[in-house]
Amino acid sequence: MSIAKKKKEIVSFPLSVFETADTKEDLEDWLLAQNPEFIKKMRKARKDDLRGMGKDWETLKKELCLK
Repeated sequence: MSIAKKKKEIVSFPLSVFETADTKEDLEDWLLAQNPEFIKKMRKARKDDLRGMGKDWETLKKELCLK
């Protein structure tokens, strides 16, 4: 039985982004901002919110069984 090799993935950032990021979350935010599919979903969520179709935090916590 052979051990499966882990696939190495490389993520590239512009040097200016890497140098100015204070946290790993800053880098994650930059990556998300470069993802067209994520941007599309966020725009739809914003439109839904403006139309009053959003849910308040208390409702979401109940639906997701969060305290």
